[in-house]
Amino acid sequence: MLAGFQNVTFEFGARAIVEDATWHIHPNERIGLIGYNGTGKSTLLKLLVGEYQPSKGEVIRSRNTSIGYLHQDLLSFDTSESILQVALGAFERVLLLEKEIEELGKQLEQNHEDEALLHLYSDKLHEMDTLDGYNIHHKTEEILQGLGFANADLQRPYKEFSGGWRMRVLLAKMILQQPDLLLLDEPTNHLDLPSIEWLEKYLLHYQGSVVIVSHDRWFLDRMVTKIVEVFQQGLHIYGGNYSFYQKEKEVRMELQMKAFENQQDFIRQQERFIERFRAKASKAAAAQTAIKKLEKLDVIEAPTNDRPNIRINFSVDKMPGKVLCELKHITKHYGSTRIVTNGNAEIERGDKIALIGANGKGKSTLLRIIAGVESFEGERKWGHNVDESFYAQHQLESLGLNHTLLDELKTCGTQKTDQELRTLLGCFLFGGDDIDKKIKVLSGGEKARIALAKTIISKANFLMLDEPTNHLDMHSVELLIEALNKYQGSIILVSHDRFFVSQTANKIWEIVDEEIKEFKGTYTEYLEWKERMAKRAAENKEPAAGSEKKAEVKKVVEEKPAPTPAPVAEIKVVINKEAKKELQKQQRILQQLEEKINAVTIEKNKMEAQLSDPATYSDKDKFKQTETAYQQLSKELAQLNKEYEAAFEKVMELESKMG
Repeated sequence: MLAGFQNVTFEFGARAIVEDATWHIHPNERIGLIGYNGTGKSTLLKLLVGEYQPSKGEVIRSRNTSIGYLHQDLLSFDTSESILQVALGAFERVLLLEKEIEELGKQLEQNHEDEALLHLYSDKLHEMDTLDGYNIHHKTEEILQGLGFANADLQRPYKEFSGGWRMRVLLAKMILQQPDLLLLDEPTNHLDLPSIEWLEKYLLHYQGSVVIVSHDRWFLDRMVTKIVEVFQQGLHIYGGNYSFYQKEKEVRMELQMKAFENQQDFIRQQERFIERFRAKASKAAAAQTAIKKLEKLDVIEAPTNDRPNIRINFSVDKMPGKVLCELKHITKHYGSTRIVTNGNAEIERGDKIALIGANGKGKSTLLRIIAGVESFEGERKWGHNVDESFYAQHQLESLGLNHTLLDELKTCGTQKTDQELRTLLGCFLFGGDDIDKKIKVLSGGEKARIALAKTIISKANFLMLDEPTNHLDMHSVELLIEALNKYQGSIILVSHDRFFVSQTANKIWEIVDEEIKEFKGTYTEYLEWKERMAKRAAENKEPAAGSEKKAEVKKVVEEKPAPTPAPVAEIKVVINKEAKKELQKQQRILQQLEEKINAVTIEKNKMEAQLSDPATYSDKDKFKQTETAYQQLSKELAQLNKEYEAAFEKVMELESKMG
C-alpha cells in the first residue's frame, strides 16, 4: 500500500467532511475521486499529503512513497526562468551533477594527473549515466510539446504565460518527477482537446498510481479503473470507471432504500409492541428487551441525493427563419496569425453546433464574429426573426455589481416567480444564503455561473455559448445537457468537455487550414470518421511495392517483337538453359526475400518495443509516427511472406521439371 486512510474523521469546525473513513491506495491504481462541489474532494488530497491533520484516525503514507500533488494553489508560484528551466526543475539531482561535472572538468584541465579527482569525476559521470541525465532536456521538451507548447515557447519566461499555461508547465514538471503517487486536482481544466488526449495516453501508461479529481466524465471513463465517491460523510468505493459507478450506484441506492424501509418497518413494530405492553407487568421484561434492542440498533440512513434532481427549462418566444446566420468570405488575422481566410459557413434552424480543436485555432474568435462583437473582413448575414443570446467570459463585466443574485436574474425580464428563480440558481450551485449575496463579492467562477443562468432564461432562439461547463460540477453539467436537448432553438458552442459535446451537438465545426470545416453528425461519429480517415491516409502512404517496375516490365514485354521460330533441336537446348536460368533467378529472389523478411521482422520488433515503452506516449506526434510505422511494417511483412511462398512454390516446380 502506498498511502491511504484508516478510520479517518476530518472536520471543518462543526462540519464533518468524512467520518470513520477507510481508503487504501495500492501500486498502479488509477482512481477517480468524485463528489458534488463542496463535499471535500480537494480537502482529502490535502489530508493525503499532510497539509491537514485528521481529527481522528490515521493517514497512512509509506516511508518510501513519493507523492506529486497538482492543485490550483500552485499558480501563486512566479519566476523569470524559462518554462523549460522550470520543468527541468524536476531533475534536481541531475542538474546538480551537471554543475559538479563541469567544475570537476575545469579542475582536471589544471591537474589532470590527480587520481582522486579522476575517480570522483568518473563516479559522477557514472551516476549521471545511471540517472539517464543526458536525456533530461529531450524528455522535458517532449512533455512540454505534448501539453501544447511550441518549440519557440520553451525559452520564454514563465511569468509571461497566463494561469492556464503556467499550470501546464507545473503539470509537465510533476510528470517528469515520476512520483509513486500522482494526485491531480482538475488536471484538464486548462487543457485543450489535443492536450487532454495526450495526457490520457500518457497517464494510461504511467508506472505509478494516479488519483484524479475531475468533472470531466469522458476523461474519467477513459482513465480510471476505480471510483471513490465522497457521499454523506463517507467514502464509497466502486471497482470500475465513471459509467460503471453510475449504474452500480443506482443498484446500491435501491438496496439501501429496501434495507432502510425494512428497518423502519421493524422499528415501527417494536415501538407498537413497547407502547402496548410496557405498562403490563407480565410483558414489562419483554418490552424492556425491545427498548434495549432499539437502542443498540445500527440505524440505516435513507438514501438521499445531496443535490435535488431539478430540471432546467428553456422557453423560446418566436420561431426564426430557416437560416439563422450566414458567413460569407470571412477573413480574420491577428498580425501574422491567420485564423480564417475567405471562410464560408451557415447556421440553420435546429443546428446544435460544437466548435472544437486546439487552443489558438480561433474557436472563440469565430464565435465572437458570429455574435457580432469581433471585427472581421467579409459578411455576416443575420436571418429572419433571430433572437440571440451570447454567453462568454466577457459577459461577467455586464453584471450589476450591487444586485443580489435574485435581482440580477430579474433584470432579464423573465416572468418566472422568485421560487422558480431560486430553483434555477440551485442548478448552478447557489443555495441558502448565497442567493442574497451581492454580485460584487462573488468569485470569478460564481459570476460565470450567474451569467450562464441569465443566458438560459433569456427566451432567445439562438444561443452562443463559450465554455459553458467550465465552473459547473458533473450534476449541473448533466442538468444543462438535459435542458439543451429539450431546447427548441439553435446553439453554437465552444467546449473542451467531450462528454458535454458528445451529448449536445448534432454538427461539428473545426477550423482547419484557415477554413471552417463542417461535419454533419455527432461528436462520436466525428471521432469514428477521423479514425477511418487516418487509417485510409496511412494505407495510401504505403508504397505500392514494385508496381512501377511491374508496369515497366509489362510495357517492355508488349513492345518486344515476336522471336523467329527456332529448329526443334535448338528449342530443347534453349528450354533447358532458360529453365536453369529461371531456377537460379527464383533462388536469388527467394534468398533476397528471406533477407528482407528478417530485416523487416527486426524493425517490427523494435517498433513493438517502442510501443510498449511509456516514454513513446510523451509526444503525440512521435506516438502517431511509431504506430503508423508499425502498421506499415506489419503489412509489408505479410506481403513479403506471401511473395516468399509464391517464390518457394516456383522453385519447387522448376526443380521438379529439371529433375
